Amino acid sequence: MIRKVEITEFSKKLSFRADIVEKDYVLGWLLAGISAQKNLSQNLIFKGGTCLKKCHLETHRLSEDLDYTVLDKKYVDEDFLISSFKTVSDWVYEKSDIEMPKNLISFRKYKNKKGIISVRGKVGYRGPLLQKRNLPKIQLDITASEILVLKPVKLKVHHPYSDEPKTGITAYCYSYVEAFAEKIRALGERARPRDLYDIVCLLRNKSLLSDHELLLSTLKKKSDHKKMEMPNFKSIKAHKKIDELGTEWESMLAHQLPLLPPLKIFWRELPSFFEWLNNRKDTEKSLKGITKDGELWESGRMENIYSTNFILEKIKFSALNRLCVELLYEGKKATIEPYSFRKNEEGHILFYGCHHKTKKTDSFKIEEIQSLNITVKPFTPKYVVEIG
Repeated sequence: MIRKVEITEFSKKLSFRADIVEKDYVLGWLLAGISAQKNLSQNLIFKGGTCLKKCHLETHRLSEDLDYTVLDKKYVDEDFLISSFKTVSDWVYEKSDIEMPKNLISFRKYKNKKGIISVRGKVGYRGPLLQKRNLPKIQLDITASEILVLKPVKLKVHHPYSDEPKTGITAYCYSYVEAFAEKIRALGERARPRDLYDIVCLLRNKSLLSDHELLLSTLKKKSDHKKMEMPNFKSIKAHKKIDELGTEWESMLAHQLPLLPPLKIFWRELPSFFEWLNNRKDTEKSLKGITKDGELWESGRMENIYSTNFILEKIKFSALNRLCVELLYEGKKATIEPYSFRKNEEGHILFYGCHHKTKKTDSFKIEEIQSLNITVKPFTPKYVVEIG
């Protein structure tokens, strides 16, 4: 198990609450424990917001729960799951020293409003923060009612902590297309803040989508399975729970992000999202003319806290969430809209952006940025945002 200082340093440098970082850390080891049990790993197919963060998207919110679709309905059994997760807890403790007390492992069946049976579980843990009382818990939702349209994929689980197993952590997951389609369907069905946030983030990472027609056909099958029309902007705007987007935006998302972007940034992208989804039309301008120096550079996922340039991480978060950064460079402060990373002939990594007020383009050597902070100032992109 990593030391408490790694959690607190991670928390400080990325502006997350320490308990949320600890839960993200423990989630990684719980996923490793599930993967080590063949009867679980090949029948519980990982999905949802945590799957997006851990397996698909380089920059995303820190989700807190584990969501699964089960392939074999016999696995939707309370006694089997309790027994299996007790075995998982033994494995996790042996490999990491994270305690998951067996008396804090529980699963119960429940029926949703449509009478469909699912299972909700809770696993308590004592992690690096070493709580003595009222141990935190990870919630698991397991359902046999979802349709799995595409073949699951085995992916690496992102675990940016210094005790990552040498062999890594893997999980059987929804493919990117399936995860994308599922989120669109979920937004149409329940109109929750996290669904809107995830959908816009997926749109901003649409370069990862290899087959647009497959996305549409998968969404159609998922909508038919739920006996609902294909979601569109008009139907979401008229949703009976649409007001909850505003009332629950902060309570549902603020603790999962370094800084919460305004709801309006995400809501105003929905019409263009559905326009792109149905017609594949893009109105974004290229960066031609502002990135003359070098080739496009991608930082990739952070390896761990000790190898990460946190200025890069803050820029990546700001770019994804369309928020300006305030930086200090050559002794001068500037408010910049983030657009691109480039690598020049001398090997320097350059950060390209526009000054927020003047829209004048500029570039900055990453290693010479004296300080950088995320702001609450939103921007509407003038060019394609190349930072993923």
